[in-house]
Amino acid sequence: MKLVILDRDGVINVDSDKFIKSPAEWRPIPGSLEAIARLNHMGYRVVIASNQSGIGRGLFDMDALNAINDKMYRALSHVGGRVDALFYCPHAAESNCDCRKPKSGMLADIGQRFNVDLADVPAVGDSLRDLQAAHAVGAQPMLVLTGKGKRTQAAGDLPENTLVFSDLAEAVRHIIAGS
Repeated sequence: MKLVILDRDGVINVDSDKFIKSPAEWRPIPGSLEAIARLNHMGYRVVIASNQSGIGRGLFDMDALNAINDKMYRALSHVGGRVDALFYCPHAAESNCDCRKPKSGMLADIGQRFNVDLADVPAVGDSLRDLQAAHAVGAQPMLVLTGKGKRTQAAGDLPENTLVFSDLAEAVRHIIAGS
């Protein structure tokens, strides 16, 4: 099975330091939805792995998160794309759970649920914790310079073998070229 793991905020949609708390705040990054559709058309399963600590912080609830994701699913369907599964961690950082990236629990769960060894599976994110979680399970960390990506790159200390791309569309071109 061909699988790609994506972070949501900052990779697929415009991110905000104040969190994406409503469907009105969710806006796709230009080219990201079409990039996901290209993956789908090339036979890839696309899974989102996203920290959503705004729930644990009380900034929004599950109804709001579901409405945001529904908006994303509808926008994807308009360009012929889909997400095969969405995994998220609702906990605040201080909860010390195993599912919150940079810990690898959420990605390990994806591997288990899809019955896939995550070795070299592309895992695209815009923050160091996305890349660290990918590296911890043997996936291929890919940094995009959208969202927090430029700050992440400037801070350095990226996991070994991290690939860097301007955006999701460029990362997807690389993934497809290698398949």
